[in-house]
Amino acid sequence: MTANPDIRSRVSALRRLLKADHLNGFIIPRADAHQSEVAAPHDDRLAFITGFSGSAGLAFVMPEKALIFVDGRYEIQVRHEVDPALYAVHHLNNDPLDQWLATHGQAGWRIGFDPMLIDIALYDRLASAADKSGLTLVPVERDFFDEIWTDRPAKPIGQVRPMSAALSGESVAAKTARMGANLAASGADMLAETLPDNIAWLLNLRGSDIAMNPVPQSFMILKSDGSVDWFVDARKLPNDLSDFELEDVNILAPQDFVATVAQNAAGKKVMIDQSFAPTALRLAVEKAGGTAVATDNPLTIAKSRKTPAELQGYRDCHLEDGIALTEFLAWLETEAPPRAASGDPIREIEAEEKLLFFRSKRKGFLEASFRSISASGANAAMCHYGATSESNAPVTPAGPYLIDSGGQYENGTTDVTRTLFLSVPDEPIRRSYTAVLNGFIALISAQFPDGTCGHQLDALARLPLWQLGLDYDHGTGHGVGHNLLVHEYPHRFSKKANSYGFEPGIIMTIEPGYYEADTYGLRVENQVEVVRTAPGFCRFSSLTLAPIDLKAVDVDALSREEITFINDYHAEVRAKLAPLISDEARDFLMRSTQAL
Repeated sequence: MTANPDIRSRVSALRRLLKADHLNGFIIPRADAHQSEVAAPHDDRLAFITGFSGSAGLAFVMPEKALIFVDGRYEIQVRHEVDPALYAVHHLNNDPLDQWLATHGQAGWRIGFDPMLIDIALYDRLASAADKSGLTLVPVERDFFDEIWTDRPAKPIGQVRPMSAALSGESVAAKTARMGANLAASGADMLAETLPDNIAWLLNLRGSDIAMNPVPQSFMILKSDGSVDWFVDARKLPNDLSDFELEDVNILAPQDFVATVAQNAAGKKVMIDQSFAPTALRLAVEKAGGTAVATDNPLTIAKSRKTPAELQGYRDCHLEDGIALTEFLAWLETEAPPRAASGDPIREIEAEEKLLFFRSKRKGFLEASFRSISASGANAAMCHYGATSESNAPVTPAGPYLIDSGGQYENGTTDVTRTLFLSVPDEPIRRSYTAVLNGFIALISAQFPDGTCGHQLDALARLPLWQLGLDYDHGTGHGVGHNLLVHEYPHRFSKKANSYGFEPGIIMTIEPGYYEADTYGLRVENQVEVVRTAPGFCRFSSLTLAPIDLKAVDVDALSREEITFINDYHAEVRAKLAPLISDEARDFLMRSTQAL
């Protein structure tokens, strides 16, 4: 890529601050103080200092060199966005910063970091590396970026709205009492909470600080008696709070959060999230004479167990979403070939906007749940691609088109991927797409004991690809929030061990794929609900309702059970959607769901 002079000058400015503070390096994570996957413009320090726009990464700037660490989803994207003359690229998980410091760090080095941006798990790994190398980790209390980011966007003050107990299925009073009792039973005096989606869930409210992430940035202290201190910018709240359930909630300024935790910590056990809490919390509690207990966050676990009202909301909004997606797929299959032949092809951004238009017409739709991955041909090889005016490729019969998208609805959140073929592709694509579908069916059809974890099932989706000597470098699925974050912890399908077992009421995605760098990308994704099948056993039930394109499938490579699954799924899609969609989309639906 061409060197960006703005990035170069920003790195130089940061290096001048390092020199002034006698630092040999500074760590810049992608995360904000809430460990948000999507950062507000004000908090997007990594993009400012590197040019990298992905949702996971970390930079390490030294006086003479700099490194950037990204995971497998972004190995192609980072090389398009980041100047290799400024940053050497490393793998975030396979070759992380702590290992680099353990190998290359030198005794006497002083490595700066912002303690509100580094979670305790990462800090502990970095501290272990520091011990091996003899270097020192130096907490930097001031924000360096306030000094070098002259046109920095303001902190967000998006408006907060209530979510009714009818939609959530449980009142705030019931939740706080239940979770306070949970803390007391564990021996903790309070929970210091920094995750906005946990706070939004507990207080039955939603926010608008970051587009497509309907949670207000805030902090909270939940005490064992069920009382709550909520640290939120008051400008986000309306004057009339009568529709909220905040009668017993003490509202304080967010800048007072860490100090208030410290004031209440002496002689107390303060629970903090072992995976997401910032190091600043542990340091403050310990300095005040309290005990910081880093453990599984009880709010995260409770939030993942959906109420009957929430589950019904998911089912209802997926019907609306299925209508929108099927209308879109029908439009694209009808319009794309003649438009391409006429020399005026549909391009990725137009397709993305058209799908958003169809969703906007659906009952309860609020906004997208993430920026759609509208990717044609080689662009689909970048797992988290976002079309730009420069990359805006045409959708043509020459290659597959991948659309990964979702919606935020009043009663739930959706996430779905379909790969569309406007012509029958070559054999290599057919073989790999069929393997992706084999793996998708194997996982979504599985029956498993209560408590089975995601990593124990992940290989079911990968095995057909492994048998071809292929694989994909991302997880196979994730939890989904209830009009909350589209990527919800703690449940995951991935190679990495995940200790959170499945039980009825958990919502997941199942999304295997395959990507040929600079050539094409393939993925099939449904959102699913974990349901009971027999005493002690569960399975996945599809929430997503949309046809799966079978034009590229080698039907001879499908087993009788796989064909039955496809036919049964398509029969359900056809029965639920056919009465509700347009005549044009119905013709497409009937063709696309014919029994094999």
